[in-house]
Amino acid sequence: MAETNRGSTSFSLASKVKDYFQLIKFTLSFTVVFSCVICYLLAPNVVDYDWWTIFLLFVAGMLVTGSANAINQAVEKDTDAVMKRTASRPVAGGRMSQEEAYIFAAITGLTGVVMMGWFFRSAENGFNWNAALLSAFSLFLYAFIYTPLKKINSIAVLVGAFPGALPCLIGWVAATNLLNPMGEVMANGKTFSNAGGWVLFAIQFLWQFPHFWAIAWVAHGDYSKAGFKLLPADKGPTRFTAIQGIMYSVLMIPVGILPYYFGMTGQVSMWILILCNLFMVFQSVRLYKEMNAKAARRVMFSSYIYLPIVLLSLLADKIR
Repeated sequence: MAETNRGSTSFSLASKVKDYFQLIKFTLSFTVVFSCVICYLLAPNVVDYDWWTIFLLFVAGMLVTGSANAINQAVEKDTDAVMKRTASRPVAGGRMSQEEAYIFAAITGLTGVVMMGWFFRSAENGFNWNAALLSAFSLFLYAFIYTPLKKINSIAVLVGAFPGALPCLIGWVAATNLLNPMGEVMANGKTFSNAGGWVLFAIQFLWQFPHFWAIAWVAHGDYSKAGFKLLPADKGPTRFTAIQGIMYSVLMIPVGILPYYFGMTGQVSMWILILCNLFMVFQSVRLYKEMNAKAARRVMFSSYIYLPIVLLSLLADKIR
């Protein structure tokens, strides 16, 4: 009997842990925090890799992002329940109460924000208020503005692109403790522009539009059933949506040159970014021509590959 009880307890604990992983949308959160960590490492004053500090940034980022995702699932409990893709989430599936999700979100969110300020403080400025407040703002914008706005107007995608790109700026500010894009960062006796964090923000900000609209195109049926308005056209997937994707993909080309312009990285990564951006334009144009879910999936999967290639190439080509 005792062995049976222990087995039952272990199974229950494993199920609860699995539910929390679903609650924070671990894979999505990992992708977001990956951007934050790479952008932290791209800051000019991060010369040597302190793995303990990187680990702390990863944990803090996961806590903040996981908190936002937990609130998102608590708010969208009924909406998630009607979509096949999300019906098995812990709150929507009835395995976790909304109250538990909100309590979990409050604890993780507050802990993550404090960690951002405390562990990334500097001798000159003390507690890193810039990183902490940016993290709190990103959480608030995603959970309390973007989430309810999805059912009201497609402008939600524009609003959601801000918290989606802020991890890049948060990572940079965690390293520099400096938010002003006109400021300067000293490293190895050299002076670097602090605009780098904002450039990285801009790259990820623009990337989200073709990326998210491709997802919304493929999942349009489910999203419509839930009452989400996430495509730029009220009639669903149209040529107007495809044109919007092309526009933002084209805008990514000049922005991709800025890391080289501001002396963050060398020419190799600049050409890699140009090629990646041209590839995104190509896939977006194919979507405009073919106007089907298959072409939208090409844009979607291309965007998944795009971000790690771009960020890792920038890091590999970083000017120290």
